[in-house]
Amino acid sequence: MRKIRTGDSVVVISGKDKGKTGTVLKVLPEVQRVVVADINIRTRHVPKNPSRPGQILKYEASIHWSNVMLIDPKSKKRTRVGFRFDEKGRAQRIARKGGEVLTSVKAQPAKKKAAPAPQTTASSKAPADAKKGPFWKKLGFGSAEMAARAEVEGATHMQEDHSVPDQLERQTGRSHSRGS
Repeated sequence: MRKIRTGDSVVVISGKDKGKTGTVLKVLPEVQRVVVADINIRTRHVPKNPSRPGQILKYEASIHWSNVMLIDPKSKKRTRVGFRFDEKGRAQRIARKGGEVLTSVKAQPAKKKAAPAPQTTASSKAPADAKKGPFWKKLGFGSAEMAARAEVEGATHMQEDHSVPDQLERQTGRSHSRGS
């Protein structure tokens, strides 16, 4: 049972974004981290190459889930989370301050403001199926597209045959030694 789920409204209680609120976009339970909309914004400068222009990407990095607290829907203040069981034996999350049952809704990414032409976001450039995953996958690094491009360009030096050819016997039949 997780205390923080996707779609919850949370407030940051420590770090550079202390006091800011946002919606949980993703929960990473293996590493105990959450991604919150418009919190912990990072900038990645991606160089240009022949197939695309250079870009400045802004994305939300994850923060440790101990640095956020849920917002009580009744009092709109931060609260701890508890659990209780309903009549059917299912666990329900409750807000400790108000005692209200917490229900999470599906998280919707925050609407981005229109950025100037050189600063475009990855979501506007990336195809719809590449929305999940790290930013380099959104840009096509390490994808099937890169592999296909390598096949089109021909054999690289890594694909060439580098085996040593058999030593040719000298016409004189002498062995290799100094002074011969």
